[in-house]
Amino acid sequence: MAPYQYCSSEMEAKSFNDPLFSKRCVWVTSPLIIGAGPSGLAVAACLKNRGIPSLLLERSSCIASLWQEKTYDRLKLHLPKQFCSLPLMPFPPEYPEYPTKNQFIRYLEEYAERFDIRPRFNQRVVAAEFDGNVGFWKVATEEVEYFCRWLVVATGENADEVSPEIEGMEEFGGEVMHSSKYRNGERFKGKKVVVVGCGNSGMEVCLDLCNHFALPSLVVRDKLHVLPRETFGWSTFGLSMWLLKWVPIGVVDRILLVLAWLKFGNTSWLGLDRPSLGPITLKNQFGKTPVLDVGTLDRIKSGHIKVRPGIRKLGYRSVEFDDGTIDDCDALLLATGFKSNVASWLMDDETFSMKDGRPKKQFPNSWKGERGLYAVGFTNRGILGASIDAEKIADHIQQFWMVESSHLPTFACQSI
Repeated sequence: MAPYQYCSSEMEAKSFNDPLFSKRCVWVTSPLIIGAGPSGLAVAACLKNRGIPSLLLERSSCIASLWQEKTYDRLKLHLPKQFCSLPLMPFPPEYPEYPTKNQFIRYLEEYAERFDIRPRFNQRVVAAEFDGNVGFWKVATEEVEYFCRWLVVATGENADEVSPEIEGMEEFGGEVMHSSKYRNGERFKGKKVVVVGCGNSGMEVCLDLCNHFALPSLVVRDKLHVLPRETFGWSTFGLSMWLLKWVPIGVVDRILLVLAWLKFGNTSWLGLDRPSLGPITLKNQFGKTPVLDVGTLDRIKSGHIKVRPGIRKLGYRSVEFDDGTIDDCDALLLATGFKSNVASWLMDDETFSMKDGRPKKQFPNSWKGERGLYAVGFTNRGILGASIDAEKIADHIQQFWMVESSHLPTFACQSI
């Protein structure tokens, strides 16, 4: 059976008696996956490995568009490669422990080629809903309407940029840029740049600005955990995963904090206060990822990076902080992260929250929705979490694939 079919006439499409069906319609006999990032590729490969085809829709013109179009040049995987490979295909052995951005993109392209994954590009989904009368999902792009039994939402946690409104931004007069547009600090040489956001991206962007002889300040509004990326030659993340097999989370948290203190000392005097909850507990309960330091703290200690509190307001080429300090500023760089966009197009408030576009169920149960709806890439556990969910989704669909696919309605469509 072909993975998808075209309805043979416009009248057949309109026979559903629904104004949604006013475009060319396609009946998808296999699972339909939205998003061709690592999460979507992982699901497609796991399905293919079980003999199940799929149709993958991607809004951009390439796979892994976040990595290819919205990341800075010096980016490397923050975790060792064994924790970042997709199912069924490890990284090449010659890759370093922390692959570069370009190496990871090349890995994903080879992954898609190996499993013959061919997304349909430039297909932005504008609406999707379940039709209870006929028992299938309706997925509309700007040009085509798809109908499917199984729908996998793989757009993930990082679909759209988050750009906060700051008082006085209209009067600022300097450059304002989200970190998704930042590539390197060459253009900012000698300029005073205020970086808003102290996650892994904000910290590393500050380091990159220093390396290009800019004068960065880092806005830190909240408490955060900063951990060394490696401890005594071991990946800190890998060490914590190993320890969790043997001891409770609270004990692992204390071990990590001791290691961080041995490496950095007391970071409070730098303006980096630690939360009361340990790093792993905080991650599990609130999804807040600890920063894995790659050299930024040394630049903070040396005074090359200034740590500032929250921004009160902007003036012309200046920033006033919450403590009353006013600094000159040539550019404002927003390392304020990304968010899910699912709530803007998926009409389903049972599985997903319409407030933040994330699954209502928590990990490890967030992957499965109702009526053939699945979610992957929403675990706050990166590529490793997405890979785990991709296997679960493929296993679940496989249970019903052979029986249901042979009885799905065709609506007088012709196979292509």
